[in-house]
Amino acid sequence: MTPNNPRLNKTTTLTDFLRYQTRDLTSWIGKVGVALRIHPDAVTVLGLVFVIGAALLIADGQFFLAGITLILGLPLDALDGAIARAMGRKSRFGAFLDSTLDRYADAFLYMGLAYYYAAQGLPTLMALSVFALIGAYGVSYARARAEGLNIGSIKDGLFDRMVRSVVIILMLLTGMILPGLIVLAVGNHITAIHRIILVYHATKDDERR
Repeated sequence: MTPNNPRLNKTTTLTDFLRYQTRDLTSWIGKVGVALRIHPDAVTVLGLVFVIGAALLIADGQFFLAGITLILGLPLDALDGAIARAMGRKSRFGAFLDSTLDRYADAFLYMGLAYYYAAQGLPTLMALSVFALIGAYGVSYARARAEGLNIGSIKDGLFDRMVRSVVIILMLLTGMILPGLIVLAVGNHITAIHRIILVYHATKDDERR
């Protein structure tokens, strides 16, 4: 197995770009969080609470309010890490909790869409919501599994979690739910397949050893 393959670690994603551009602000916010004795894990859980609230609004067809709720909760994704860095805290559990709750957040949002379409008597669109969720999980799992096998961290592919969040917020605010869902379904699966291909090329020499 090729550990930490450089081809899987050189990509700059939208998430990386935004983190770099807002690094001074998040650093300051992190210090404020430490001064207020806010625990980063509590911020992580609070972020999920906002997502659950948005998912309930989606299920009820209140898409615009759901989009606003997600916008209000979005900074919490960066805040927990900023506080942890300001504390000098390197917690494996904190990283685990953050990644795990991210997967729950994905599930709740797509489940909200699936419930809405089921309630409208549109099983095909309900299935499309589930299909988009499967793709989102494929994207995340490909990266997690590659890291677990010590292959490297895969950030390649357009539809990482930040991009998925932006698409979801835009489709909720504009009311273009079906076009947005189609974009997510296609983009998620293309990104997952792209990452699978990358891992294949990074590990294909294994069988020759």
